[in-house]
Amino acid sequence: MAGHSKFKNIMHRKGAQDKKRSAAFSKLSREITVAAKSGMPDPDMNPRLRLAVNNARALSMPKDNIQRAIDKASANDGDDYEEIRYEGYGPGGVALIVEALTDNRNRTATNIRTAFSKNGGNLAATGAVSHGFERKGLIEYPAAAGDEEKVLEAAIEAGADDVESSEDGHTIWTAMEALHEVSGALEKVLGEPESVKLAWKPNLTVDVAEGDAQTLFKLVDALEDDDDVQTVWGNYEVSDAVMEKLG
Repeated sequence: MAGHSKFKNIMHRKGAQDKKRSAAFSKLSREITVAAKSGMPDPDMNPRLRLAVNNARALSMPKDNIQRAIDKASANDGDDYEEIRYEGYGPGGVALIVEALTDNRNRTATNIRTAFSKNGGNLAATGAVSHGFERKGLIEYPAAAGDEEKVLEAAIEAGADDVESSEDGHTIWTAMEALHEVSGALEKVLGEPESVKLAWKPNLTVDVAEGDAQTLFKLVDALEDDDDVQTVWGNYEVSDAVMEKLG
């Protein structure tokens, strides 16, 4: 089990879309509907749906919105969304994985390609960068959940693989197939997490200089602003000094 890691500042960027509440709710609703369609419409019987509902609750999404998204799947109503993964390179040779849920593959591919090309990056073939990442379970807790020792102990007991703690909070990694079980065990000790999801964890990270970092963040923001994009993962590391300069 590891303790501290600078990996936390990689995670900060994926919160950008969460600040845009209505856009975030739209993306969460889409994930809930797709999750409900992929199995039982009952969160207790469908681990993916339970994760989607918990993440929606963590962002204070109203219960009515959550139920409406589940009902949409049960009624077989609305569009059929397809899960697509895009891979590419950003400024400074950074590897990026973009996860999307779309009802129009051509539209999404065009938008993703445009975002990359306009912001110093280029889209690559599927599999071009994902070999440098591991598919893992990711559980995030605020710093208030407990000190590093308490969280580490709880994570070991729950069967997690790795813990990274900082003043911003705690990042807990699990095997992909153990995510549901580990998050349930942690919740009994630490309370409800901020988020629980499947993630792409880079095997190696790339240090990004100030000039490249500014362009990279524009690229990530452009991707996250797209309605079809659910999450953007990257292998970039930006120093605290550069982050402060960029504000």
